[in-house]
Amino acid sequence: MKFKKIIRILLNIIFWAFVAGIASLAALVLIYGNDLPDYKQLATYAPPVATRLYASDGSLLIEYAEERRVFIDYADLPPQLVNAFIAAEDQNFWTHPGIDIQGIIRAVANNGLRLMGYDATLSGASTITQQVAKNFFLTSERTISRKIREAILALRLERAFSKQHILTLYMNQIFLGARAYGVGSAALMYFNKPVSELTLAECAFLASLPKAPNNRDRAVERRNYVLRRMQEEGFITAAQAASAAAEDLNINSGFTAQMQPEFQYFAEDVRRQLLGTLGRETLYNQGLYIKTTIVPELQIAASNALNKELDAYNAGRDEKLQGAIIAMNPHTGRIVAMTGGRSFRDSSFNRATQAYRQIGSTIKPFVYLAALERGYSPQTMILDAPIVGWRENDTLWKPENYDKKFLGDVPLRLSLETSRNVPTVRLVEQIGTENAIEAAQRFGVYPSDMPNMNLSMALGSGETTLEKLVLGYSAFINGGRVIQPKLVDYIADRYGRVIDGTPTEIIKWSPDLLPPETVTESEPLSDPQSLYQMVSILQGAVERGTGKQARVPGHTIAGKTGTTNDVKDVWFVGFSKDLIAGVYLGYDTPKSLGRGAGSHMAARVFADFMRVALENDKNQPFAVPDGMTFMRVNRRSGAAASADPSGMIIQEAFKPGQTPNPAPTRSAPGSDAVVGGVF
Repeated sequence: MKFKKIIRILLNIIFWAFVAGIASLAALVLIYGNDLPDYKQLATYAPPVATRLYASDGSLLIEYAEERRVFIDYADLPPQLVNAFIAAEDQNFWTHPGIDIQGIIRAVANNGLRLMGYDATLSGASTITQQVAKNFFLTSERTISRKIREAILALRLERAFSKQHILTLYMNQIFLGARAYGVGSAALMYFNKPVSELTLAECAFLASLPKAPNNRDRAVERRNYVLRRMQEEGFITAAQAASAAAEDLNINSGFTAQMQPEFQYFAEDVRRQLLGTLGRETLYNQGLYIKTTIVPELQIAASNALNKELDAYNAGRDEKLQGAIIAMNPHTGRIVAMTGGRSFRDSSFNRATQAYRQIGSTIKPFVYLAALERGYSPQTMILDAPIVGWRENDTLWKPENYDKKFLGDVPLRLSLETSRNVPTVRLVEQIGTENAIEAAQRFGVYPSDMPNMNLSMALGSGETTLEKLVLGYSAFINGGRVIQPKLVDYIADRYGRVIDGTPTEIIKWSPDLLPPETVTESEPLSDPQSLYQMVSILQGAVERGTGKQARVPGHTIAGKTGTTNDVKDVWFVGFSKDLIAGVYLGYDTPKSLGRGAGSHMAARVFADFMRVALENDKNQPFAVPDGMTFMRVNRRSGAAASADPSGMIIQEAFKPGQTPNPAPTRSAPGSDAVVGGVF
């Protein structure tokens, strides 16, 4: 009887202890469970994911992210990687309800023995589900209240979601060091490979990181611990564990999606533009797919061409010359290559888009176009003779040609092909300074509200960027259309849907993967016949004028050199039928480039680039508009070849009603006679 009484007492104690436990648990739930976060939002988990920038051929350039994360669905997680985390973090994950009673008892026992001086492993009892609760909803403070809230959330998560979904949340959210969140990003950061290619040893290493994500000193030791745990749990054999433990752990020093240096100026321009249009949160955390216009082989060719010229000039100099090159499709504005300086690491300032510099003689095509629009022909004669007493406001001018010579009457074409200054001054006087400058404004080279519209501005003292200059020249060959520079073809969200809010219009690719032509409804900036005459003159400038260094064998090229006073800045802008490129060279703090320097340097960069860009293309002459008449004329006199067959004979393009010049009376060609006064 006494024994039965003892049994009844013990059963009562157990019963009331159980009741007390249930009551305590209910009280804790009432106290801590009412204001817990809404865990149901995790049913549609969309974590912050890195945005990726791609070149036009689909190659990855760089990632933008505040937290580097690559989302991996459970179905795509390698079993060995899952098992490694289970063995290291939560061996009873598949069976416990969210909290692990066995794990708690084991942790209490081990930690007690360790405090008593016994050799026992210090361990915790948080399950993977509890870690999900903490990482998504709670802080990392070490308090009893936080642990209780964590346990309640874990129990609720287990009731709401499958084990696979909870594991997906965990594997994509856990911080694993080196700015990597989730196993997908960590695999790239540490081993430069996707999770599908990880070895057993690499899986074990990643599973060892949650305990000390930034401590690499014991990396091999911690990896081997995970391998032993995997063997103990029956996930791998002893032989597999030994083989993996013997594997060298080749960890990257901290891999990021590093692009080649040649692409950095372009990528930074894209980033700045998208930051302004999309905002930081969208750009850095929404996992966008950004398809850019850059063509890798052309970008590398542009960078190589620019740095070749800069390195040759800078050899032995302390202060380094800078430069830029930009290339685009003149019909669509798609930028296919852009380099904004010698080294992005040394200076992120993009001299192709941000540097405003005087443009010198590259302004002349717009001045001469204004004359062609007013009925001048390419063979209209302009006087190339000294000007004495030229005054504009308080400035006394004495214009000079680069070669210090005067040729008398010269055709408009010859004057521009050889970039003569004195005839240009006279031409500006004839058509009017404001008309000359207006042409540059109309083509977007100068701002429309530019003050001080004086002669010096018409001769290139105004400032603009290389990008604006190239866009202006593009109109010469695209029918006189205004185009905008395009860095991005389209942007898709993390689900592959093309989204709005891009810096360029949304474009859908054609089945042959060629970039589509954009449609513009803007009125032409000039008439097609005047534009063609200008293109023809600029072609002559490359074939026999100041742009000879820009020639590309086997291809029709047109372009114009530019040099500012004292050779502080040098330029070349040139084009084929479907590709235009501009080059700028100069110091960041303007100063003379010195003896022997000049626009031929920029022209060489252009030619080096275009030889690569056009290597596999057939030659394409420039399109000729209706109504043009071609006649052979004497380049020096502008007379018909039949009337003046001496010297160089060229083919000239005339508008309806225009004819060659009369046969000359050769009194003193190349005379240096001084013409006094102001004309």
